[in-house]
Amino acid sequence: MNNMDYQEYNFAVSGTEDFHKDLLIDSLSTIGFDTFEDTDEGFKAYIPQRETINRQIKEIAEQFSEMFTFSYEVKIIPHQNWNELWESNFEPLSINDRCYIRATFHDPHPEFDYEIVVDPKMAFGTGHHQTTALMMELMMETDFKDKKVLDMGCGTGILAILASRMGASEIVAIDYDKICFESTIENSNLNKVSNILPLCGSKEIIPNTKFDIIIANINRNILLDQIDRYCEVLSAEGIIFFSGFYEDPDLLIISEKSKTAGLQHNLHRTKNNWVAAKFHQMPKPHDNCIL
Repeated sequence: MNNMDYQEYNFAVSGTEDFHKDLLIDSLSTIGFDTFEDTDEGFKAYIPQRETINRQIKEIAEQFSEMFTFSYEVKIIPHQNWNELWESNFEPLSINDRCYIRATFHDPHPEFDYEIVVDPKMAFGTGHHQTTALMMELMMETDFKDKKVLDMGCGTGILAILASRMGASEIVAIDYDKICFESTIENSNLNKVSNILPLCGSKEIIPNTKFDIIIANINRNILLDQIDRYCEVLSAEGIIFFSGFYEDPDLLIISEKSKTAGLQHNLHRTKNNWVAAKFHQMPKPHDNCIL
């Protein structure tokens, strides 16, 4: 059990465009903020308590100073209050009327094709963020039967659990955050899923095997760093789902990097400028030819 205190930052954003808030959230996620909650003035963001965070926030403010400004207030959330805080805010969610996501304290709805139970503790990924919902939409249009799956940046394990529900034979779920790693184990047990292997780390611990489907809901910079490694372990006819970035300008940047790594962009979906995209492994030229 993780007993650290968390810091709650209540941000007020002065930017006139909705995407200004999204830009700030994206930047905060890269420095360790793992959960966000909308407010009338902006949003609340949560991070394990540490001394260097205010300096990093100041650097973000300087980065966006010509676009928008923001202010914030901070308070400490003692670890013993965290679950109570999230139980009061976490609402059940339906994705495309096929997948129902709920916490242990919500009533079950077995009429859905897939029901996933998530304990909304300190790990990102309850389905409420646009990127998670978009990924789940694309996944439910894909055949996972008997597929071997890699889930990078697994958060609560929600996408890995959906892959298992949809018939995947085995899933490797990786996150560098220990809280996410522990949450994936707990939520796998809650959902009685036994074919998920959780690992704590990054691209260096991806097994040297072949995966039919790779799911990566992280952020643009991490994806750009890891795409080459994904392609090394992607099967010849494999597909990849990417999310955690914006349609403009990130999708073009991700697509160009993917193309150089041997991937072809199939399609993508957007919500509020967030995007989830599907890529597949391009056929490699044969060495032999018919004379």
